[in-house]
Formats: sequence, C-alpha cells, structure tokens
Amino acid sequence: MKGNVLYRQYEIEWKELEHFNKPSRRNNFFELIYIIDGTGTQTVNKNHFNYRKGNLFLLTPQDVYSFKISTTTSFFFIRFNELYVKDRIKKDDDAITQVEYILKNASHRPGCILKNKSDKPLIASLVNSVLNEQINQQLYYTRVSEQMVNTIITIVARNIALKLPKNIKETTGEPVIEILNYIQENIFEPQRLRVEKLSEHFNISLNYLGRYFKKQTGDTLQNYIFNFKMRLVETRLLHSDMRISEISEEFSFTDESHLNRLFRKFKGVSPTEFRKINSTKEGKIVEVSL
Repeated sequence: MKGNVLYRQYEIEWKELEHFNKPSRRNNFFELIYIIDGTGTQTVNKNHFNYRKGNLFLLTPQDVYSFKISTTTSFFFIRFNELYVKDRIKKDDDAITQVEYILKNASHRPGCILKNKSDKPLIASLVNSVLNEQINQQLYYTRVSEQMVNTIITIVARNIALKLPKNIKETTGEPVIEILNYIQENIFEPQRLRVEKLSEHFNISLNYLGRYFKKQTGDTLQNYIFNFKMRLVETRLLHSDMRISEISEEFSFTDESHLNRLFRKFKGVSPTEFRKINSTKEGKIVEVSL
C-alpha cells in the first residue's frame, strides 16, 4: 500500500463527510483526527473502535486506518512529521526524545487518545480556536495556530504518558526511553527481546541491565514485556475479529494453548472466555489500559 506523503512540516484541515472515500489509508507522518460531531467506526491496524463527538485519535507513521461513517461527521485533522516535533516543541533534548517516543508508540494504545477527563474540554476549546484562526486569518494567525497545535500535541503526549511505567517522569531521558522504544517496536519478535539481545544492542552488561530497568521504570524487564504483550492481546480480543489462533501466531506464541495459559495468568480467564464476557459491550467504546 502506497503511503500518503506530507510535504510540509504540518498542516491543518477540516471537513464534513457522509462517506470516507478511501477504504484504507497509510501515512508517512503523524495525524491527529478530532471528531467535532458525528458517529461511526474507526478501524486501525485491524482493531475497530466506535467514535463519537469529542474523540481524538492519533495515527502514527505506517498505521493503516479507515472510517465507516454512521452519521454525517465533521473531522478536524492536524498532520505533522518528526521534524515538526523537534523544531517546534521548545524543550530540552531529553523531553523532546520522550515526546517522540510517546508519539511513535501511540499505535500500541489505539482508540480515543484522551484518557484524562479534564483534557477533553481543553482540546475542544483549542480545536475551536485553531479553526477560528484559520477562518478569520487575522494578523499573526499562523503563529498563533502553531502555538495551539504545539499545545494539542503536548496534551496528547501527556495522555499517552499516563500509561507509561510508573517511575517514568518528564525529565527521564535516554537510554531507558530507547529501551522502551525498542521493546515496543519489536514486541512481535520475541527473539529480539531476549535479555542477551537487549544487553548487546544497548551495550549494557547483563548483570546491570535488569537492575537499571527496574530502577528507572519501577518494573522488572520481563514483567514489563509480558504485561505489555498481554495488553495488546487484550486489545485484539476486544476490538478485532481475529481468531485466537491468528492472534497466537501474530504474537509468536508457541501455539494457542501457550497463549491460553499466559492470558489466563494475566486476566484469570482464557482468551475465549474473556471475549465472550466482553461481547455484551459491543457497540460501546471499550478502553483498554495499555
């Protein structure tokens, strides 16, 4: 699938649609999509999510997505690339590194990105203000719009960061951020997540790696990888039509029984039972705490 290209560092667009013309899209940039009004279903990387007014979605480069519109929907789009984050988010290097890490790995936390309730009216106000600036085009409207876009991106990063390991703070820098980034990028390839591979990749001794990770994140390395993978499996069970055997193969489990055993340890029930229990929530927006 050929990806959509962004030729500027960022752009803003809003439109009202009754049909989402392209069945599926892939970008080479970040895209924030805010639902001003309307209802329907978003599909991203095989997961399905109902959307409604006030939802905000973040799509990362290479995500495959589409929308099925139920009622006429007003979309507000902010598209930006990595260079925009580096140039416009005026913080120290470690903070920029963390924001980049958070944004890149948002695809592992699909659905509405707003988890902090107090941020929902703030985002709504900012989106409305950006629209007014674009429509009225008063003096310095471009600069004012950029400042508000920066704020929206930072709020998005804050909401994703709510689910980071408990010890990760705004001032946390490399290399732990790079380790987390590596784990999430390679979560479907367990051989790359062996302690020996991590030690070699980051040039950290085997004896020190585990202690360092625990000190920086508050969790053991193996426990973090296990819980992260299980939450991704949980998302698949709640929001996709994939069979248990397909999920098992996607996440490189030995077989379906291996997945059943580990998921039961994680949730107390088998994947099939978990899906059946939550089938009554069909038609609702189910949020998974990744």
